[in-house]
Amino acid sequence: MVAAAILPLAAFTFAGQALADGDPASDVLVAQTLFLPQDAGLQTRQQAQLGALLSAARRSGFPLRVAVIASPTDLGSITELWRRPESYARFLGQELSLNFHGTLLVVMPNGFGLYGPGAHSAGQRAALAHAGSRGTERGLGATAIAAVQRLAAAAGHPLTVGAISTRAAPANNDYLAWLALLIGALLIMVAWIASLRARPLRSGPDSAA
Repeated sequence: MVAAAILPLAAFTFAGQALADGDPASDVLVAQTLFLPQDAGLQTRQQAQLGALLSAARRSGFPLRVAVIASPTDLGSITELWRRPESYARFLGQELSLNFHGTLLVVMPNGFGLYGPGAHSAGQRAALAHAGSRGTERGLGATAIAAVQRLAAAAGHPLTVGAISTRAAPANNDYLAWLALLIGALLIMVAWIASLRARPLRSGPDSAA
């Protein structure tokens, strides 16, 4: 029971330590569609919408992966590429090239980086320019969502946030399930400890008799 309570916390701790070295985004994006560090400041609904958009893009035939970089620490050991989204997109795209052959989008506070098929097309560049025309005062979440939508539309795969946001919401139930499991394990452990303390101490042969 103690192990059941500790293992989920240990998993999150070790994952955080692993991502602290090297290039965190390359470790995550080799298997997932979105690298989203904690300091990006996205609301829960924005996270769900962005994840759902990327899933919809993949299903429609437009594989897209996104790295949101909110601060130099999100770059791990290559902080020299901070505020250089194009250079970082090229670096990250080459890191992922053995496992991913679609389009890679990097979102930084000062702009976008693009790598992969169509990365240098006029349509894709115009789509990103329009997505960032209002700046990042809306926040990285809204900026990333707009960029994904416009890139997909430019590639002939229009996506709508409103149509898929309601389907993305149930994904949060996974976190609630883990939380409920952890709380349940902790309650069981507390009850078990309390029962041990309530039992009378036994010592010596007389007690055994």
